[in-house]
Amino acid sequence: MKSIDLNCDMGEVPEAIADGTQEALMASITSVNIACGGHAGDESSMETTILQALRHGLAVGAHPGYPDRANFGRVELEMTPADILEFVYAQVDAFSRIAAKCGAAITHVKPHGALYNQAVKGGWIAEAIARGVARCRQDVVLVGLAGSPMLQVFRSAGFAVAAEAFADRRYEPDGTLRSRKLEGALIEDPEIAAAQALDMVAQGKVQTICIHGDTPGSVRIAASVAAKLRAAGVELRPLLRPASPSQTLA
Repeated sequence: MKSIDLNCDMGEVPEAIADGTQEALMASITSVNIACGGHAGDESSMETTILQALRHGLAVGAHPGYPDRANFGRVELEMTPADILEFVYAQVDAFSRIAAKCGAAITHVKPHGALYNQAVKGGWIAEAIARGVARCRQDVVLVGLAGSPMLQVFRSAGFAVAAEAFADRRYEPDGTLRSRKLEGALIEDPEIAAAQALDMVAQGKVQTICIHGDTPGSVRIAASVAAKLRAAGVELRPLLRPASPSQTLA
């Protein structure tokens, strides 16, 4: 039986935490990527989201992004490798402390937004992310876009990696994500998102599929994706911490 992890970016939108949307999403997914103070999130939201995830038996990961709350971390910033290393380290370190307080083991780290999209190309941005995480810990999986150079950079830094695809985003012909500035970048139809997810699993090149918590209708999308995959005989299983730093998932 094939298996796949379903992940979701969380701890980003206070209203979603307060109105129950965030926890409703957790009924369909297996891993959470939690904003840790850069593009969104604070100690309170981190703790709340971690405790919710633990109640649902989900894998917990850090979701560091550019320190740019005004643009939700979705605008490219001009920063040096040292700057990126430092803010990634600071966010993962802060998240690690909150997770330890909650009794949660951190399974993975996934960059957010513009930081992720720039790191897809590999190079010094991906290297800076890996170095920032490594300064804090290396017993985690680094998540990156399936088929992209960023995964090799993460591997070369000694990390286990997980190749990621997106159920609720459109792709360009070169395999990169369509810019959110362009029409049709988001998939809001649950059935279309579910069909895309199933196709990605069938290709056998991904270990985790993302559904964004702030996509309109995300709860219905996540439920549809989970149901479609299970109906096709796919097991939904959370990411696991690597047995050793050199373990490779992808």
